[in-house]
Amino acid sequence: MHCQRIASGGITITLMALVCLSSCSDSPTPQRVRLDTPQTVAPGSPSEEPAGESQLPLRVAIAAVVSPRESFRYYDDLLGYLSDGLGRPVERLQRPTYAEINDLIRYGGADVAFVCTLAYVVGNGAFGMELLAAPVVHGRQTYRSLIIVPAASSAKTIEDLRGTDFAFTDPLSNSGRLAPTDLLRGRGETPEAFFQRTIYTYSHDKSIRAVADALVDGAAVDSLVYATLARDHPDVDAGARVIWASPEYGMPPVVVSPHLDADLERDIARLLLDMHVDPDGRAILDVLSIERFAPIADAAYDPVREMLRRVGGYGDFLAASQ
Repeated sequence: MHCQRIASGGITITLMALVCLSSCSDSPTPQRVRLDTPQTVAPGSPSEEPAGESQLPLRVAIAAVVSPRESFRYYDDLLGYLSDGLGRPVERLQRPTYAEINDLIRYGGADVAFVCTLAYVVGNGAFGMELLAAPVVHGRQTYRSLIIVPAASSAKTIEDLRGTDFAFTDPLSNSGRLAPTDLLRGRGETPEAFFQRTIYTYSHDKSIRAVADALVDGAAVDSLVYATLARDHPDVDAGARVIWASPEYGMPPVVVSPHLDADLERDIARLLLDMHVDPDGRAILDVLSIERFAPIADAAYDPVREMLRRVGGYGDFLAASQ
């Protein structure tokens, strides 16, 4: 049995233990590493006056694309900006999986959500999840899936990872699950047969850290998250390297419930789309490494729909992930 190598580094003892326990399991399917507890906070301060429509909180759901502690720090100011601009409190709903975020939108538990590309494609097809906007980064509304390995690894291609331990992000992650699955499909392989062990970390930064600290032999991650962590953390930059980059995909979007009031949806869109011309908004976007928010066409996500079709559709894909 191949067990993970544990190296010293910034990753916590808890993460190291959980990753090792999962990767050394006898199960051939991805193990669920639940590292975070859902939390709810409210950036806005509700009025003491009787609650009218304008005082009802806007419920914004955020998936753990990066770990919840990092997500709180990154999104606090943005949600506060929305609260001030709308004149109503904003309630933050943090959930560890994309499926839970989709369910909040689908069943009326959230009004707005920051989701991944595949989560949007699935939600749009299943219950009409709607696009609101998407970030522009380096002049583009696209990103890639990366396969990364420890810096000391001899691996140069995906084939060199056969029979190793590999980290996925989330069953509904495009960059962290679907894209590498499609890559293997093109070779006549499945993750279950190709890798010795697979785990889910439920955040890109934890997958990246697991590779940088040599806890896994490889991982599939979001190119934007990887670039940010490598820029801000020298140990990550020195501890991991990229061996594969996917084609470009439509940026993970901001979405809304199909039942959201049209006037409120328009007000939210206006605030997001105009942030970059407002000094306070510009400062928040700079912290998030976003140039601006802009509209994005549904057709930008057609390549992801095609990948999903190639691997058997959402039902088959999700069943193989559990």
